[in-house]
Amino acid sequence: MWDKFEDIEARFERLTTELGSPEVTQDSQRYQQVAKQHAELEPIVSKFREWKDLQQQLRDTRAMLKDPDPDVRDLASDELKDLEVREEPLQHELKILLLPRDPHDDRDVMVEIRAGTGGDEAALFAGELLRMYTRYAERRGWKPELLSSTEGTSGGFKEAILAVKGKGAYSHFKFEGGPHRVQRVPATESGGRIHTSAATVAIMPEVDEVEVHINPNDLEWQFTLSQGAGGQNVQKNQTAVRLTHKPTGMVVNCQDERSQFQNKEKALRMLRARLYEIQSAEQNKAIYDARKSQVMSGDRSDKIRTYNFQQNRVTDHRNNKTLINRLDGILDGDIGELVESLRVWDETRRLGEEGNGAG
Repeated sequence: MWDKFEDIEARFERLTTELGSPEVTQDSQRYQQVAKQHAELEPIVSKFREWKDLQQQLRDTRAMLKDPDPDVRDLASDELKDLEVREEPLQHELKILLLPRDPHDDRDVMVEIRAGTGGDEAALFAGELLRMYTRYAERRGWKPELLSSTEGTSGGFKEAILAVKGKGAYSHFKFEGGPHRVQRVPATESGGRIHTSAATVAIMPEVDEVEVHINPNDLEWQFTLSQGAGGQNVQKNQTAVRLTHKPTGMVVNCQDERSQFQNKEKALRMLRARLYEIQSAEQNKAIYDARKSQVMSGDRSDKIRTYNFQQNRVTDHRNNKTLINRLDGILDGDIGELVESLRVWDETRRLGEEGNGAG
């Protein structure tokens, strides 16, 4: 492992030299490439140098244990304990830095929420998830944007697609994909019985036109009146968009904007993200299968997380993380602790896979 870090440090130093060379500084495209690689390696090299410095301190302190002066030996013994406490956590951090990085982590993200089993109650829950993710994005200073939505008959949403723009947004949302389950007594339940409903969440990195080329001849556009309030506010122009990608049969609907042009732009963004998922599938079937499992069936028995109102708790079933008396805050977007616990869970799982592979 340490040989890998030595190689990374040597490469980092070469990139540092390149950044100062005239041939790179005068070529803006080349400079950006080198600067990007340099920035990616900098935290790894910084942590490795911290490790090397700690190893030198350990060697020096252990040598002091042989000093003829007992006071020096006592001081060295105390210092050695402090240094050894730092060693294992630092080594763990270094192992994590060697794990393959998700290339999508720095991207913006699209969050697709669909009501599952449970009728009106499921649609209400889907609406609460939409608000939770919107508030979480706002808390982090990111920009949430509702791209598309279909309202439920009694409130909430049958489906909704939220775009979140912000550096690293995908890395924070990527573990939210899958079936979410809610257990509570609906407002319409006169007998006080607890109902279980579900909604599914799918997470997609947002991509640009360069990464996913769409042939205009493959697109079929349909335009209709947007559904909305009546009276003076009724739509008189065909602003709602239904976009069909003929090669895949994929259909995207968008009617949230009052401009046909804006709805067309949003529909293309959603189609591009979905096609990118297919493209990723062809390149890496294992990744695709994992993402496909995010949606599952939307049945009550499928779940990655349960929101239990009667017990005022939220449980994530992947890492068995349970938060009690936090439900209101979580639904208001305070999901940082859940997100962080899943990141640690994923790193631990991947370290185990790396260890098994090495064996």
